[in-house]
Amino acid sequence: MKGPEVIETGRLLLRPPRRTDARDIFERYANDPEVTHFLGWPRHETPADTAAFLDFSEQHWKQWPAGPYLVFGRSDGRLLGGTGLGFESPVRAATGYVLARDAWGQGFATEALAAMADLAKQLGVERLYALCHKDHRASAHVLEKCGFRCEGVHRREAAFPNLASRAPADILMYAKSWTSGQAV
Repeated sequence: MKGPEVIETGRLLLRPPRRTDARDIFERYANDPEVTHFLGWPRHETPADTAAFLDFSEQHWKQWPAGPYLVFGRSDGRLLGGTGLGFESPVRAATGYVLARDAWGQGFATEALAAMADLAKQLGVERLYALCHKDHRASAHVLEKCGFRCEGVHRREAAFPNLASRAPADILMYAKSWTSGQAV
């Protein structure tokens, strides 16, 4: 089973990235130091970095049931950010989100993340997880609102390439699991 090409929520339209999205991705969020501050991937410094992301996205979609999605406002069609599923196996995937600064604080992250959790369940994912820098309270709050449970702090677990200190940092591990269609 493949994930849908388009997912619509109350206010959002999600779809896989296309080559024609490169400029908007770069300008709206991937090159913004404030947006990428707590992310686990490096800020895109050149359009070539965005092209590499598009290559990755295309390969992930070919190999797995789903992959990265871009998040657009349904009312105006404007690119707001990205989300998606990063499969590690047919039953285990990671998720997350990134939003342009002007899309913060409007509930879009919660709406996009809930859509990814629903999609993961539909695709047979048994464990969906997300990593969160211990100091990123807004992101932790979104995960909790979407029913993810904090499983604990992993000490010096992950590097955050956009922080001044590139040393591995403490992260919060959030996860959502399903057995027999029930969230656990």
